[in-house]
Amino acid sequence: MKKLAYQPDFEQLRRVLRREKPCRPVLFELFMNPTVYGLLTQSQPADDSPLAYQCHVIDAFAAGGYDYASVPGSDFCFPIKERDTKKTVSLNDGFVITDEASFEAYPWQDPDACDYSQLDAFGAHMPEGMKLMAIGPCGVLENAIALVGYENLCYMLHEEPELASRVFDKVGSSLLRYYEICAGFDSVGMLMSNDDWGFNTQTFLSPAHMRQYVFPWHKRIVEAGHAQGKPVLLHSCGNMCDVFEDIIGNMGFDGKHSYEDAILPVEDSYARWGGRIGILGGIDLDFVMRSSIEEIRRRCNAMLDITQERGGYALGSGNSIPEYIPYEKYRAMIDTALERR
Repeated sequence: MKKLAYQPDFEQLRRVLRREKPCRPVLFELFMNPTVYGLLTQSQPADDSPLAYQCHVIDAFAAGGYDYASVPGSDFCFPIKERDTKKTVSLNDGFVITDEASFEAYPWQDPDACDYSQLDAFGAHMPEGMKLMAIGPCGVLENAIALVGYENLCYMLHEEPELASRVFDKVGSSLLRYYEICAGFDSVGMLMSNDDWGFNTQTFLSPAHMRQYVFPWHKRIVEAGHAQGKPVLLHSCGNMCDVFEDIIGNMGFDGKHSYEDAILPVEDSYARWGGRIGILGGIDLDFVMRSSIEEIRRRCNAMLDITQERGGYALGSGNSIPEYIPYEKYRAMIDTALERR
């Protein structure tokens, strides 16, 4: 790996998650994309193995001035049928559980049987001062929807609530164990519970159903991370306004990621909740795509100005960096923070 222009210091991100003022601007992304990784490192993965690719991702995060890198803990997942993926993915496609018999027949993976040794390998590869953010194979609600289908799950909650409860409990307990294992590695600095919860107008399920089936497992994941001294973050797209108090007060997440101007701009989210939870990213992707480089830099600088004294904020996109975002616009966003270090 080439000499870094910016030395990682995970403690700066931990300060953000404690709602404190970091010593310099902090960057945050859930993930970027292979094109960005190649441009940041001016290289490609050493070979075609998953390990080599993830090491390449770590190099890219380090080269971009991030204090952590986003990686999976293992290959643990919830297999489903192949989905028809085009520009979007149907929430009703690929489901495999329809009744008690298919629930029992489903090949549930055992998190303890998966190999997490790559977390040690990643730790040895990282530059000094950097930590890993262990992400999940999607979250409690996303996997329940994938296994059952969104419309089917809505019917199941009313017609077969006991079966729905079994699905959520199996998914939730499996994810809890996955995160418990990840949190035990010294290389892991924090956990990311990545679980999309809603549309632009409301959560996928009613707040009552979310509180009954989804939130208790997230609360236990947060508790598991905290028990081992690791902050736990939530990445969730959709309108969270009706459940944000649950995110902070009930589940106790240290940071929240994913914001959209069409729902509530990150500036307003910071004003409302910034003193109670770390606010991560939030520069809306549609804004980045449609705006000039000067407009992007102006908004990023304004956000850093708003948050520099109060702290508790890390600059980044509202979601992630997909292929369609021009690299120079992504650079305009991160360079605004890097130039202020």
